[in-house]
Amino acid sequence: MSPQLTDCRDLIIHAIAKQKVLIVAGNCTVNYEGRAASKLTWGERVLMIKADGSVLVHRRSGYEPVNWQPPKCQFRVSLDNGKLLSVLATRQKPKESLRLLFDKVTMAVALSLADEGEFAMHVTEEQMKRAIMLDPSLVEPGLKLISEETRMGESGFTDVYAEDARGCLVVIEIKRNPASPEAALQLNRYVETLRKRANRPVRGILTAPELRSGTSTLLARLGYDYKAVSPERCFQILKPRTDARLSEFLQ
Repeated sequence: MSPQLTDCRDLIIHAIAKQKVLIVAGNCTVNYEGRAASKLTWGERVLMIKADGSVLVHRRSGYEPVNWQPPKCQFRVSLDNGKLLSVLATRQKPKESLRLLFDKVTMAVALSLADEGEFAMHVTEEQMKRAIMLDPSLVEPGLKLISEETRMGESGFTDVYAEDARGCLVVIEIKRNPASPEAALQLNRYVETLRKRANRPVRGILTAPELRSGTSTLLARLGYDYKAVSPERCFQILKPRTDARLSEFLQ
């Protein structure tokens, strides 16, 4: 806390050499030169240098950095006239540089972070259905929703029941994981049941992140379509609409 600039310089040099995560808060200016040019005049900011050599400069509000550099930066740290601490991050391809000058540092910390965890975005099958109800174009442009969880006799319940731009009825079967041939057969049971009731063409669409071996061939033989829908894309649709109700989007 409140280190002398010489001590802060030594800490930064050590942290970069040891590939530690560095956080420095202080009063600084920021200058960028490269594909464009920018200058940020004096103010209190937070500098982050990560173990991979990436650089971020944050202001007091907002989640995005005001300046940043991608990984594998080269660094030069020095004291200018003993009064200003200079941190220079450069890259050669493309040629660009980001330079910070500190006249005061309020905090500096070097962290050896151990992080081997894997990132997994968990979206359930029900949430994927909700995303498709909110945005049917995920499956196909021009789809109009009719209902969800429609009973198809003894075959069970469809996930989504819709109408396409040509007026055909569409049964949509949703799978959270790679879809197996059994999913195609399940879709076929729903479509065949609906064809016995309806007086117009009926289509079937299987949605999943990907297909298991043999599923694509079976879908083609049955005459149904496949649409790749990822849980990640569904998550992006659901995120700003957490309070929306499915009934608002039924036609």
